[in-house]
Amino acid sequence: MGDPMEQELMRIGVSLPENLLTKFDGIIEQRGYSSRSEGIRDAIRSYITHYEWMSDVKGRRVATITLIYDHTKRGLTSSLTEIQHEHSALIKTSIHIHLDHDNCLEVVILDGEGQEVKTIAEKLMALKGVKYVKLNTAQPTESH
Repeated sequence: MGDPMEQELMRIGVSLPENLLTKFDGIIEQRGYSSRSEGIRDAIRSYITHYEWMSDVKGRRVATITLIYDHTKRGLTSSLTEIQHEHSALIKTSIHIHLDHDNCLEVVILDGEGQEVKTIAEKLMALKGVKYVKLNTAQPTESH
């Protein structure tokens, strides 16, 4: 028997803003999906896999957190600095680039307990003015 999520198709209605649907339609056309439904199923599978993977970040991890944010947003820069100082034992370094007049890109490199790494990423995601956050983690390999 296959994946239980695949056994029975359920019809649902979804309301989306037009610009989101237009972008999605462009992507499913580029990727060669036969229908929106096929693209949506794939997107949901990917979302679930990412969520399950994020929920299971335990043990020692090396990680990067990439974020893009609007530095003109009141209080945002100090909130970002405060979060990084709170977790300075895990943060090894960070790279900061000015993208344009308002936006900055920052890459934070961490090494430590996976749950704490995830907590830092979630705190950063929650800040107003942060436009993009991506956490990537890996388990360091044991030396032989």
